[in-house]
Amino acid sequence: MKSAANLSLLWPELPYQDRFAAAAAAGFRAVEVLFPYGPDTAITKAALKEQRLELILLNAPSPLSDPRGFAAQVGDAAAFRADMQTAFDCATSLGASFIHVMTGEAAGDAAKATLINNLRWAADAAPDGITLTIEPLNRVSMPGYFLNDYALAADILDAVERPNVALQYDSFHAQMIHGDAVRVFETYRDLIAHVQIGDAPERSGPGTGLVDFASLFNALRVAGYKGWISGEYHPGRPTEKTLDWMTAL
Repeated sequence: MKSAANLSLLWPELPYQDRFAAAAAAGFRAVEVLFPYGPDTAITKAALKEQRLELILLNAPSPLSDPRGFAAQVGDAAAFRADMQTAFDCATSLGASFIHVMTGEAAGDAAKATLINNLRWAADAAPDGITLTIEPLNRVSMPGYFLNDYALAADILDAVERPNVALQYDSFHAQMIHGDAVRVFETYRDLIAHVQIGDAPERSGPGTGLVDFASLFNALRVAGYKGWISGEYHPGRPTEKTLDWMTAL
């Protein structure tokens, strides 16, 4: 299993461009950046090259529109398509393999149908080599967010029925939503293309809260998971002191 660092959250005390060097020095070979748009695209591209890092994931839409997304909001299909094209261009420029498509605040059957149709369009329009992901986010951190349950995510993926759309698993959100992050992984493993980790309930570093990371890492091994495991949490102290999880993989 391979470890990655989310540079939108880790090393918060450093300027953005300096976080890449810190990640490389800590032994990471890949990073995530939630919104590397606008001027940050060029900064990111240069830093990735200098530190010999791979960017594996970014979020859509860009923060210039709505950082919580709008893929499930009825009547916003044109805006969704335009913003996804921006995300495709950014991901292609930076070599990202995953785009997390955020649903925004919505509810009901019409929102679900809108999300399914938007994901089908995006999957068909996505450049080769890019996988779109959807991720359930918990109601405490993201009140009103449409995709707030793993069973709902599974239903949507079944309806979208595209090989380049998959589930993004986050141990923090899984624990907050369902109370057992390990069981969530085991239940939905076949749908999961990317894993992020953080502890609950504070989205702190692994080993500081309620998630059983020893069991989770064992479940990942048993499942034969070969993808990236990205630390996406608030370190609360020097990030280097929170990275014991890397050696446990």
